Amino acid sequence: MGATLLCELGLFLLCTLVCTGRTQDAVLTIEPKWSSYFIGEFVTFKCNMNEGKDTDWWYTINKDGRQDVPYSAHKVYTLQISSTGDSGQYQCSGTWKGTHYTKISNAVFITVLDKPRATLTAGRTIIPVGGSVTLTCSVQSSDGWKYEWFGRPQRTYEVHMRDQQKRVIRVSQGGIYHCRGTRGNPVYYTDISDDVTIEITFSNKVVVKQQPNWPQIFRGETITLTCEVQEGGETTEWEYEWRGPRTPTQWTHNNDVTFRVSESSSGDYMCKSRRRDDSYSSTEWSEAFTLSVSTDQPKAQITSDMRDIPVGRNVTLNCSVNPSSSSGWKYYWYRDENSSEALTTQDAVFHSNGQISVSQEGLYRCRGGRGNPVYYTEDSQSVRIGKKAAPEPENSSFVTPLIVGLVCGVLLILLLLLLCRFKQSKDSFFVRTRSTNQSSAMNHMIKDEAQHSRHASTLQGDACVYESIKDLHDTQNDDSVLHAQVSHDRAKTKKDNDDSLLYTQVYYTKAKPKRHKGKPAPAAADETVYSEVKSQTVLD
Repeated sequence: MGATLLCELGLFLLCTLVCTGRTQDAVLTIEPKWSSYFIGEFVTFKCNMNEGKDTDWWYTINKDGRQDVPYSAHKVYTLQISSTGDSGQYQCSGTWKGTHYTKISNAVFITVLDKPRATLTAGRTIIPVGGSVTLTCSVQSSDGWKYEWFGRPQRTYEVHMRDQQKRVIRVSQGGIYHCRGTRGNPVYYTDISDDVTIEITFSNKVVVKQQPNWPQIFRGETITLTCEVQEGGETTEWEYEWRGPRTPTQWTHNNDVTFRVSESSSGDYMCKSRRRDDSYSSTEWSEAFTLSVSTDQPKAQITSDMRDIPVGRNVTLNCSVNPSSSSGWKYYWYRDENSSEALTTQDAVFHSNGQISVSQEGLYRCRGGRGNPVYYTEDSQSVRIGKKAAPEPENSSFVTPLIVGLVCGVLLILLLLLLCRFKQSKDSFFVRTRSTNQSSAMNHMIKDEAQHSRHASTLQGDACVYESIKDLHDTQNDDSVLHAQVSHDRAKTKKDNDDSLLYTQVYYTKAKPKRHKGKPAPAAADETVYSEVKSQTVLD
């Protein structure tokens, strides 16, 4: 009877404890046990009643004091987190089968975050040939992670670096790298990190050059920037990348970029080169090349040494561009205001660049041009070139009549000489005809007179002898007289004793005839007859 009493007393006490719910020895644990959980992860709840057999209880999971999971005969429950709303305080409770005896476990708080992304950092992204760099992968606000690494060196497919599960790795090959975190069972993966590009740099120096290399560039001009890999380091085939205000940034096989400059083109330009067979091995960036663009269009200026073209000469024209700091100009010349055709070598004489000589009057202007396509300056002002009239001779009012007078005088003299010649010829012919019959008698008389005159001139010098000679044919009405003048050349007589010449000048003079009634008076005529008389030397 005593034993029965003890059993009843034990059942009473157990019923009292179960009904009052005051037992605290139930334990709730979770796996894995992280400080925070992420959407998509799995959480396993394990409820341990620590009394009787596990099959003696019905189990349930409460969240924030309310039943969240229905009663089950299993004390282990796995929850897949689907949202941040799964965050909260969790407890488990167990009910003894067939009774109302219940135990409630301890509380476990769970924090749920969105799915994380791994973060990859690099000590540096550019390393020299033969160098290495440290890469670090991490997941923020969590623990228990392992890491997976992926790389794409050169231009190959992505490689899973299975032998690398550490948080920190070291690489010496250029390429693109990324990572992700893993944990739990089943395995949970974070999102993959951003890519990090590791470049291997060559020692070759790279410079940016401008073509045309003019010190001043104007808006509207076309220029070419060239990326030049200089000597040294690796020798290979390159491709190029540009960095600047308006240039493309993608890699290209062309080492130059050509564009028409504008106000927005001003700024710094840089480039680098890489091997064509290795996308992640390149040179360093070049030093910045600064491009300054002038917005004002330059203007040509024209000058000339004179404005009027002298007779038989040219005028020299000079063209220049303002500002003078610019260079590379060729000059184009135009005549007439509306002409758009430039002058050629047929229109002017081209000297050095910017200078021509012209011989045609007109309105001239010029402009400068350079580059390809040609960029033109503003036209210069126009210069009018005229022709200078031929200078008139001094005192032309006096010289012209004088010349005319001289010409007329010469002509008059020539005319008088011709008339005299004609008259002398006519009179000489008449005298010779009349004196033909008396020539022998006259010659005898002249000879005697000449000998007489020679002897006289030897003693007394030159002498003139006049002799009257009757015209033999006019014996009846003989009023005519022939006068003979004999001259002796004294000079020759003194020089030598040779025969000297006696010159006899015979004048034929007719006396005035007597007038007869009904008969006209004959014209008087003077005739001169020259006769050369030989003189013999007088012997002492």
